[in-house]
Amino acid sequence: MDTMIKKRIKQLKKGDQNAFADIVDLYKDKIYQLCYRMLGNAHEAEDIAQEAGTEGLNMYSQIAADGILPEEEVVSLELSSTIQQKILRLPDKYRSVIVLKYIDELSLKEISEILNIPVGTVKTRIHRGREALRKQLRDL
Repeated sequence: MDTMIKKRIKQLKKGDQNAFADIVDLYKDKIYQLCYRMLGNAHEAEDIAQEAGTEGLNMYSQIAADGILPEEEVVSLELSSTIQQKILRLPDKYRSVIVLKYIDELSLKEISEILNIPVGTVKTRIHRGREALRKQLRDL
């Protein structure tokens, strides 16, 4: 994690509200770009990026109320971010089934209907997508 971000998180843990705003400013464009690449629609990407900001604000409120952010939670957030970045690097046909299965928590049948492909193909793509993701994450 960037030393500046670590510094801001420490300030955030101490109750510095400006630190949260700084973190949001640092990541808002990256979040939007990520959403746009996944969705291919500027309006939807903006909506999702705003939702992410709202979730961040909710998390900040909880941190401020608790007064702490355990190191394990920071590591978990970093890992989650890394996994999301790796998912974005998957080929479209694997990324779509991985997102629908593990993020949207849809059944194989629902994924099959959404993508208009046989359930067997969904299973194959999930397997191959997981293998590709596993190879990317091996370095962690």
